[in-house]
Amino acid sequence: MTSNERVIDVTDLRRVYGDGTRASFEAVRGVTFSVGRGELFALLGTNGAGKTSTLELIEGLAAPAGGRVRVLGHDPRAERDRVRPRIGVMLQDGGFPGELTVAETVRMWAGCTSGARQVDEALETVGLSRRRKVRVKQLSGGEKRRLDLALALLGRPEVLFLDEPTTGLDAEGRRDTWELVRRLRAEGTTVLLTTHYLEEAEELADRLAILHEGRIAAEGRVDEVVAAQPSHVSFELPDGYFVGDLPPLDSLGVTAHDVEGRLVRLRTDALQRAATGLLVWARDEGVELRRLDVRGASLEEAFLRIAQDAKGAGAESGARTKEMAA
Repeated sequence: MTSNERVIDVTDLRRVYGDGTRASFEAVRGVTFSVGRGELFALLGTNGAGKTSTLELIEGLAAPAGGRVRVLGHDPRAERDRVRPRIGVMLQDGGFPGELTVAETVRMWAGCTSGARQVDEALETVGLSRRRKVRVKQLSGGEKRRLDLALALLGRPEVLFLDEPTTGLDAEGRRDTWELVRRLRAEGTTVLLTTHYLEEAEELADRLAILHEGRIAAEGRVDEVVAAQPSHVSFELPDGYFVGDLPPLDSLGVTAHDVEGRLVRLRTDALQRAATGLLVWARDEGVELRRLDVRGASLEEAFLRIAQDAKGAGAESGARTKEMAA
């Protein structure tokens, strides 16, 4: 964590939709993590993984079915009056009146916010100054997200919650938002972000957690999560050569491979050793490795593999439960 101070502290958090009967749905199933002051922590997961459900509990918008949440040392629901003035919340949909103009909306929200920024400053921060007289219902989806962000930043929050902040933004708008979030973090703001854009998490997050079916399947720094996944080397076998003519794959640190026609794909936890060994072999044999592609693992690959592994483990557990019940 960026700081030893735990600004957000979540322990065994649970959320259940329904009345507690067997038909109830447990959306959050024992989530535990913490976020230090000045840190940006990203929650990732497929649709329905529990990202927004978790975020709403931490924001104090709903009561947990179990577990414990502390934001700035306080229960965000039971001690809302001590937490709310110090946080900013950007929901997936702000739901503001469509007939108000952008400036009127900010002014209305500022009236409910302690120490609010001036309207012009708030609009300038998110690039909406030229749209101040436009009615909210006439804004594009991306402009509405900018307005949501402006309102979340009105009170200069110590802790900022961003739920899918760049949905609907074009590439330029997304980059502008990233720069704004980086600036806020550099100024000491703690940020908890949910996003389905893996590039966004890779660009911004100090640490992240990947949720699957309400549980954390992986957590750590971005490089740690990515490094836990294998790298890849692929190439086309030279004419007249077969996989058996290559150096022993285990000596190259290759953990698995597959062949499709003449194309060979290798997976390895020792990318430099594998690539160097292959290139030295090709040089000594006097051949060219066509369609050579050497790449480290990406967050996207890590995300997909973790989700797949977690899904497989869940299916296996379910099968064992059925066997025991039988």
